Amino acid sequence: MNPDSHHTESTSCDGQCSDCSTGNTGASFGHRPSIYSDTRASLARRDYAKLLASVGGLTAVASLTAPLAGLTRVFEREYTGPVYSDGIYLVDGDGNRVPENALSEGEILTVFPEPRPGIEQAPTLLVRHPEDAYGDSVKTEYMVSGYTAYSKVCTHAGCMVSNEEDEILVCPCHFGKFDSTDAAAVVGGPPSRGLPQLPITLSSEGYLIATGDFNGPVGPGGE
Repeated sequence: MNPDSHHTESTSCDGQCSDCSTGNTGASFGHRPSIYSDTRASLARRDYAKLLASVGGLTAVASLTAPLAGLTRVFEREYTGPVYSDGIYLVDGDGNRVPENALSEGEILTVFPEPRPGIEQAPTLLVRHPEDAYGDSVKTEYMVSGYTAYSKVCTHAGCMVSNEEDEILVCPCHFGKFDSTDAAAVVGGPPSRGLPQLPITLSSEGYLIATGDFNGPVGPGGE
């Protein structure tokens, strides 16, 4: 006989079986269903196993998505005022001002506006190429000593543009591509407009500074 059936019958009888007779009332009170044979316990164990599997699955997914989120760093900015203005220094990730000799031709660097009220960070891509590599679309007020600067925030979904392949800036999320020698115009992928450009020059001390704000809205939207 199935042990589960046996215990279910003995605990639910109405006095007709031997365990529930008047002569064995002590045995009736002493009996407890085994945790391994009770049907409800079996269901509880299965539900618990499902819970553990679900938690484990969510943990695994989170462990996979966390590095991607760290890589793309989707930009969420509530501040809607100007990011840069005339005379704001460009600084690196450590807060150091960027001198003229910071980059060699073909290099890129993520920079930020020196701390100012209203915004914590506004990631900006600083690139340097030979001056004759730039097209006519790059106006002189947006270039100095071969440097140009563009918003790092992709205009498609707000991810961080982080790579450069042969003068082409690439967003890793959906592979939007922008030509850094053509005012960051779109040359591939889903973005519908180029990266906003920042007018820059050199300060009297030889550091890169902005002469105004980006020439377009930062991030997606703003058509």
